[in-house]
Parts: sequence; C-alpha cells; structure tokens
Amino acid sequence: MNTTTDNSLAPSLVQSLRAGTREMHERLDKAIMAADPFASLPGYARFAELQYLFHRDIAALYAHEALQYILPGLAERQRLGLIAADLADLGKALPADDMPPAFTAGEPVDVPTALGWLYVAEGSNMGAALLRKEAAKLGLSDDHGARHLAPAAEGPAAHWRAFTAGLDAARLGPDEEARAVAGAKAAFDRVRSLADARLA
Repeated sequence: MNTTTDNSLAPSLVQSLRAGTREMHERLDKAIMAADPFASLPGYARFAELQYLFHRDIAALYAHEALQYILPGLAERQRLGLIAADLADLGKALPADDMPPAFTAGEPVDVPTALGWLYVAEGSNMGAALLRKEAAKLGLSDDHGARHLAPAAEGPAAHWRAFTAGLDAARLGPDEEARAVAGAKAAFDRVRSLADARLA
C-alpha cells in the first residue's frame, strides 16, 4: 500500500512510468526516426522484424491470469500474430534471435515488472496512427502488411485510457512501483537493442 497520507497527491503508476522512462523513450524515438524505416519496403520489413521480436518477448504475458485480472481484455491486445501475418505479406520468414523470450509461458512472473513491459508495448499503439499513414505510402494497409498498426475499434486514445486505468487501479506499493518502472526501462532497453541491430 502507498504510505502517503493523501494518496491523491502521490503520482499515479502511469505518471511514474512516464516520468521514469521519458528520456529513454525520447532517445528511442529519435534512433528509430533517424533510421527512417518507412522510407522503403525493406526498411519497413526490418521494422516489422523488430516489432515481432519484442512482442515475442512478452507474448506469454497476455495469457497470464493475474495480469488479465488487473488489465481486463489484455488477451485481445496481443499483436504478435498480426505482426507475423504482416511479415508473411512481405514475403519474410519469422526472424530468429539468439536471446530467449523475456517471459516464457508457465514460468513465474513478477507482476509489477510485467506491468512495466506491457506499458511500453501498449504505449507504442499511441504512435501507430502516424506510422500507419507512413505504411500506407508504401502500399500497405490494415489488411496487408500493416495489420499490427491498425487502430482498435474504439480508437487508440480510448484503448490507451482503458489500459492506463487498469494500471493505476493496481495500486502498487512503493517497492512494486519501482519494479514496474525497472520493467519499463528493461523493455525500452530491449527495443533499443533490437533497433540498433535491425535498423542500423
């Protein structure tokens, strides 16, 4: 439990995650923009491979019972299959990686850490609208090659608000919140390492 006398004065989990990862997020965005992966189909394919490997890392989380309880509708947010279909549209095999997934089905999961990873994955949906427009310039669409960038039926903003409401309702204690922020940082580190390897 939060030990603050007035909890309304304490930052929410989402605010803490945002503040704790702001610089990492900005550096990652700049690195991806500098690589300009939407300038060509081969560049976009490398971006999709990056996306696949990151979502492979966290695929097990979307089926985790405790996480589904905290985040209703979590299973439906899973995008790994959509990215695999996009790669197939592009004529690409699923990429291999030397590292095992960050989370494996059936293995114990630290829930706060997992929430941090999911924050990064779901937050990327908010920028997908712009990327979707860039993908359209390459002849890709919600039905071919850019399925994983398609917005949720209720719209990206409402989709994100529902997710962040679940995060904040989790009411983590200070130690748990710190683990969530550490998880988000680890997720950003993973995406950055994939970007450096795949997009450079």
